[in-house]
Amino acid sequence: MNSKLLTQLTGKALDLLDRHPRRVTGALAALLLGTGVTAFGVAPQLPDPADQPVTTVVETVQPLPVAQQTEVLLGHRFNLFRTELTRSSDTADSLLARLGISDAQAASFLRKDALAKAHLLGTGSRSVTAEADDEQRLLKLSMRWASGDPHFFKRLIIERQGAGFAARVETAPYVRSTRLVAGEIQKSLEGSLERAGLNRPVGDQLTQIFGGSMDLSRAARKGDRFSVYHEVLEADGEVLRPGRVLAAELVYGGQSQQAMWFRHEGAPGQSKNAARAGATSAAGAYYSMDGKTLTRGYIMPLENGRLTSSFAMRLNPVLNRMTAHRGVDYAAPPGTPVLAVANGTVDFAGIQNGYGNVIFIDHGRGHVTVYAHLSSMTVRQGQRVSQGQHIGGVGATGWATGPHLHFEFRVNGVHQDPVEMARSSPTAGAVAAAALPAFRQTARLMRQQLEAADTLVPTLTQ
Repeated sequence: MNSKLLTQLTGKALDLLDRHPRRVTGALAALLLGTGVTAFGVAPQLPDPADQPVTTVVETVQPLPVAQQTEVLLGHRFNLFRTELTRSSDTADSLLARLGISDAQAASFLRKDALAKAHLLGTGSRSVTAEADDEQRLLKLSMRWASGDPHFFKRLIIERQGAGFAARVETAPYVRSTRLVAGEIQKSLEGSLERAGLNRPVGDQLTQIFGGSMDLSRAARKGDRFSVYHEVLEADGEVLRPGRVLAAELVYGGQSQQAMWFRHEGAPGQSKNAARAGATSAAGAYYSMDGKTLTRGYIMPLENGRLTSSFAMRLNPVLNRMTAHRGVDYAAPPGTPVLAVANGTVDFAGIQNGYGNVIFIDHGRGHVTVYAHLSSMTVRQGQRVSQGQHIGGVGATGWATGPHLHFEFRVNGVHQDPVEMARSSPTAGAVAAAALPAFRQTARLMRQQLEAADTLVPTLTQ
């Protein structure tokens, strides 16, 4: 009976609270206030503040003279900072004007200094930062750019020293950071990556990772998507170049696959040169999440390069007539590292006719690869090289109209399509048993990154 009564009272109380929330709240406040007054009533009586003595304190404050304040303000100096992108048409005066600097002495220095003329004027799309005083005089100018070295960038510094200026070029290491990008594939993979803010070198890496096991030539389907977890190389906070793709997921043409980069640092057989170059070898490659390698027996000679001329008949840009192009061309900035596509021995490294600086590598079984128009060569004849080893830099030596790598693949002296040879070559196996614990730990972290990518594309999960 008591339980039934309690239930009825509770129901009435909730109904009253629902219909008259303000009245109930007011009643509770009154109850609490009454309790508070009761507590005050039993507390000891304190002296009335009105009966306490009052003391008045008067102090004279002397303000700072207005003239002195004005003098301090007029004597204050501040520096101004501004960043702009260079233009290939820039002159010293036009560049400084865009930077908000009016300094005839600085303009004269830029026109005459060899370093400024070589790296600043006439170059396009480089970020330049200027520091000026409040009279628009140049104090310091700095600019960064990617060099051929994958670990270091170049920095031009021009700064006021005494009555003039001084210029110098510094070499500094990149700071590596990571980015996670995801998106839907609409029409083409390349265009979708570009819309997501990923530049062509990242797309080239994805093609190299998945191209051997997925048909990327077919049209995209509804629901196709990509997720990419990759490095970027920063110079003074500015992203200068993409780094390696660390993990990726691609759903394309109805096919789905995940991949991750893994290198077991202590794995046997990893050469010092391969480790220093970040080589794709038995100790470093792209794998599926279950440990099966996705790297073919032959990799591509550039991590970041754009295919500009295929293995076919074409209009020769030097001879200006149709000729058989017996290799493929990859456009890339001068100095971009060129990699050995597989283990082998350097058969020739030197200058040869239209090839300019060229390297021939013998991989055995009658397979020979050719790397032409190089700006530099870091190997010599007779030297053993590992897959992924840095052997030279992209250049424009010999018969070349611009910086690019001309790459050939010969089998028993017969030219073959290098792209098809890379696609048809067998994979290199699975993760070694000794490396499995480290691989599984890395794979768990990479899966988490790819799962997080789903939150970046809400339309895919709705």
